Amino acid sequence: MAVELKVPSVGESIYEVTIGEWLKGEGDYVAKDEALVALETDKASLELPAPAAGQLTGLRKKVGDSAEVGEVLAMIEEGPAPEGAKDGAQASAAPASKTSAAPAPAAVPESAASAETRIMPAAQRELAARGLDASDVKPTGPGGRLLKEDVLRHEQPAAKAPAQPTPQAPAPRPASGSREERVVPMTPLRKRIAQRLVDSQQSTATLTTFNEVDLSNVIALRKEYQETFVKRYGVKLGFMSFFVKAAIEALKDFPQVNAEIRGETIVYKDYFDIGVAVGGGRGLVVPVLRNAETLSFAEVELAIADFAQRAKANKITLDELQGGTFTISNGGVYGSLLSTPIINPPQSGILGMHNIQERPVAIDGKVEIRPMMYIALSYDHRIIDGRESVTFLRKVKDCVENPTRILLEV
Repeated sequence: MAVELKVPSVGESIYEVTIGEWLKGEGDYVAKDEALVALETDKASLELPAPAAGQLTGLRKKVGDSAEVGEVLAMIEEGPAPEGAKDGAQASAAPASKTSAAPAPAAVPESAASAETRIMPAAQRELAARGLDASDVKPTGPGGRLLKEDVLRHEQPAAKAPAQPTPQAPAPRPASGSREERVVPMTPLRKRIAQRLVDSQQSTATLTTFNEVDLSNVIALRKEYQETFVKRYGVKLGFMSFFVKAAIEALKDFPQVNAEIRGETIVYKDYFDIGVAVGGGRGLVVPVLRNAETLSFAEVELAIADFAQRAKANKITLDELQGGTFTISNGGVYGSLLSTPIINPPQSGILGMHNIQERPVAIDGKVEIRPMMYIALSYDHRIIDGRESVTFLRKVKDCVENPTRILLEV
């Protein structure tokens, strides 16, 4: 019996997805719940599992095509695995599908040497973009599959320059190095990020104020309690938890920074859902720590570590990206010394952390070398005045420089 592979409902207000990559090909035998296709939305990406075991047939969409929620992407002819077929191998002995199928994506021409190599769709696109033959690249995927990463790792030999006629006069020296260009469509997630950044600049009256923080006491505290903390909680005590706790204390004193403008009203929120910007496999994402005021230092560190790991694997769920009353972005992990972070609407503020540098500072009339960090608060001036923004940042500074004022559970 043929089973339809349909686009599932993937979140509120999302009605369309883009085919990111077919993980299985036409005629492959698939196990139930095995990932078949990567779908991309404007908020996240997800893998669609097989609803039944059988042969994948009738692929109706190519990589890059759009599909609506509920639309059929392919069919699965239910049945046991053909004798001798391996997981992921093409099952030529399986019964042919009776469903009318659209032609599969055109493959990059292969040489006889690569006839037995299984080329993944993403690898096909990279081969075509780079003008390579499949036989030029060594496959490393399961079952001898050629992966996108194999093509990206391959060093393309320099193209031979066409013969030039002997010039009558000295010709200009040609530029050395490659002059090739690659045109790659933006992913839905990248388009969504770009649109939200533009919307933020156009819909808010954004200003940024700066301060600097002496991290001597935090570093000493981490050094003293790190071993005990790791043994008890299984995660290192980082800097982010201190700034999350400090931001919450400052938000309690300045509720307008935790509020949002809704029409002609101001909505004050008596809870603190802190968004933490992390770099993902497909771009920057901002998962949210719900009711962060109720979390311990260990719970904050564990949650952030989990977010970072799953963001790299594109496993962050849509629910985890929605909402948030305030955001913290740590550009310091990439070496940023100073920046002006962009507000994440409809929020009214975002705190930017930066790189820690040892700098000379005046302490009690003497010059000392201290580990210093610049911090920045970008805020919507429509709802937050300069006095509140500056005092908010000073509150964060005071809490971080005096961490014993924050309860540390070690």
